[in-house]
Amino acid sequence: MSWQAYVDSSLVGSGNIDKAAIFDDQGTSPWATSAGFQVNPEEMKFIVASFKPTKPGDIKEIQSKGFHLGGDKYVTLKSDDSRVYGKLGKTGVIIVKTKKALLIAHYPENVQPGAATNTVEALAEYLIGVGY
Repeated sequence: MSWQAYVDSSLVGSGNIDKAAIFDDQGTSPWATSAGFQVNPEEMKFIVASFKPTKPGDIKEIQSKGFHLGGDKYVTLKSDDSRVYGKLGKTGVIIVKTKKALLIAHYPENVQPGAATNTVEALAEYLIGVGY
């Protein structure tokens, strides 16, 4: 399956995601994206930096300040070394880093966050299982 097919079928095609992109794990090379979904390189740089481990007890900048994606500012709900969940009103973003890829998915207000998260996490687990 092509990277674009993962975006079109596994993410957007699920009905739980309305916009998505897959990048390399450094966020510098887009492998596939849905139409009109733009991620600024500076936004991506900030997100990728959030995956770097911190000392125990340190609060990551993405947790205290939130993050921007597509020009919109999201409040960070959860962040760890491989995931960032953000919210903007009734919409949200799920970002998952696998071994070699970075999945970014936006869900609309009519989708439950849990359903969107399960969709993205399932694809991430599959990619990790096949070496990506």
